[in-house]
Amino acid sequence: MSSSVTARAATFAQVLKRVFALSAPYFRSEEKWRARVMLLGIVALNLLYVYVAVLGNQWYGRFYDALQNKDSVVFWREVGVFGWIAFFNIAVQVLKFYVTQLLQLRWRSWMTREYLSRWMANHTFYHLELARYANQDGRVPDNPDQRIQEDMQMFTSATMSLSMGLLNAVVTLASFVGLLWVLSSSVSFTVAGTTYQVVGAMVWIALAYSVIGTVITHFIGRPLIKLNFMQQRYEADFRHHLVRVREYSEAIALDKGEKVERGQLDLRFSSVLRNYLQLIKQQKNLVTFTAFFGQAAVIFPFIVAGYQYFAGAFQLGHLMQIRSAFGSVQEALSWFVDNYDSLAVWRAVTDRLTGFDDSMAAHAAQEQALQRTPAAALNAEDLAIALPNGTPLLAGAALAVKPGDSVLLQGPSGSGKSTLFRTFAGIWPFSKGRLQVPDNVAFMPQRPYVPDGKLRDALTYPNPAADFTDDQLRQALTDALLPDLASRLDDSDSWSQKLSGGEQQRLAIARVLLKKPAWLFADEITSALDAKAEGELYKRLSDTVHAAGGAMVSIAHRAAVGDFHNQRWTLVPQEEGTAGGARYRLNTSAAQPAAA
Repeated sequence: MSSSVTARAATFAQVLKRVFALSAPYFRSEEKWRARVMLLGIVALNLLYVYVAVLGNQWYGRFYDALQNKDSVVFWREVGVFGWIAFFNIAVQVLKFYVTQLLQLRWRSWMTREYLSRWMANHTFYHLELARYANQDGRVPDNPDQRIQEDMQMFTSATMSLSMGLLNAVVTLASFVGLLWVLSSSVSFTVAGTTYQVVGAMVWIALAYSVIGTVITHFIGRPLIKLNFMQQRYEADFRHHLVRVREYSEAIALDKGEKVERGQLDLRFSSVLRNYLQLIKQQKNLVTFTAFFGQAAVIFPFIVAGYQYFAGAFQLGHLMQIRSAFGSVQEALSWFVDNYDSLAVWRAVTDRLTGFDDSMAAHAAQEQALQRTPAAALNAEDLAIALPNGTPLLAGAALAVKPGDSVLLQGPSGSGKSTLFRTFAGIWPFSKGRLQVPDNVAFMPQRPYVPDGKLRDALTYPNPAADFTDDQLRQALTDALLPDLASRLDDSDSWSQKLSGGEQQRLAIARVLLKKPAWLFADEITSALDAKAEGELYKRLSDTVHAAGGAMVSIAHRAAVGDFHNQRWTLVPQEEGTAGGARYRLNTSAAQPAAA
């Protein structure tokens, strides 16, 4: 066996292994008995469908013999028999379709919920994005939204369709090959004076016909696997940028960036069209051959068996049985030819889901270098933080914040201030050391997340709105300087688009005032506010956390914010070659009040 054949066999075995790894968990899940019963039912219906086809083949012989013999009694009797066969055939097909679709729906539902749980657990969705931006070789999966929404639907649909189609082909082959062998007369031919007799000639002819077609189809269609994989990627990238344009529509409009964004969209859509054009060309070649192959199969058995029919070897009904049986055997043997395009898409989808699954599994198995434990205060020892590409930002840092403190964190842009907060929150995977973090803590990013829907849900996010009274919600909005929204709690809107940047920051502050955490980490939370509003809201936040017996740590560039803090942490650049290799060191001092 050549090395190329061995490699292809290994690749095929790997694909089957991946499919099994993706499929098996559902049939072992809490829904396993229902899933297995439905699968067995589908298998039984496929067997029944083939049995009906065998009955149809036998009917062909009786019906066409009646036509040739002009036997009206048998003719009308067989018309009635056909009615029963047709009814049985329709009933089996409808039931098979319904059960197959129902199993596919349940399978997709379970798979989607399972992958969503894994993706959303332990900040995996966030860490995979960080890893993808830091990764240069493309091994980290792109567009997880597409893999969960589209690829899973395609995987479950294609797996059910192809596996049941293959089962149907195998059973059809087993059912009709013996019948075709019996129906086939032996063929004699002479070579170099020696006469040879081939028994079951039509079976061997169907086998040769299908093998030749399969080899040619694989040679023509092999590039489709990679092209389908890349097509899904380009389509997802194009869709992702369309969503970004919608999300940042106001900023793009203000910057008059329509031309740039149009260029970016055109660039991504050009990739979609370019790859799709190559896909069309390859599919054209494949369709050309498979269409010729399918049409030739219609007339081929008549050509082979026709001379015996005209020689009086058998009747018309026997000839029609041969054609029907040959067609069934040839179609079963040509399953690979007929489904090559679908197999290419299925292979691409399987590869994408396997990559996504492997990435999530690797993340789940990754040991956390940061030892994070609960405590009554914030303490960090030997804390080291790096960028996703491995560049060290901070090394050997020791920090402490006790209840009643107010700390202002400052430093140059890009020095890792927000990354330090992410480490405190436990979501930054590129950190190590020992960290103690108190309970009842809130983290406020500079750009808060404001979900669409009712205002009350956006205000209490991520808590349910039912946890608070309407009076509490209105008071929080008023205290956050948003009194005009107090009467709109049940209004539904796209609040991230409707509210200005300053209003969104005040809405996030209203959340904190509503929930009253003891510890607060605030990252540039008043950057879009005027000085008067900033001072008033910072005082309310400070009073809230200190009243709860906690502390506040803030990132801010405005000097006036220092009036609300009694300590200052400053990230100071270090020269290259400094011990530890970190870009910055953290200095601590007492905060200085702003100049009058």
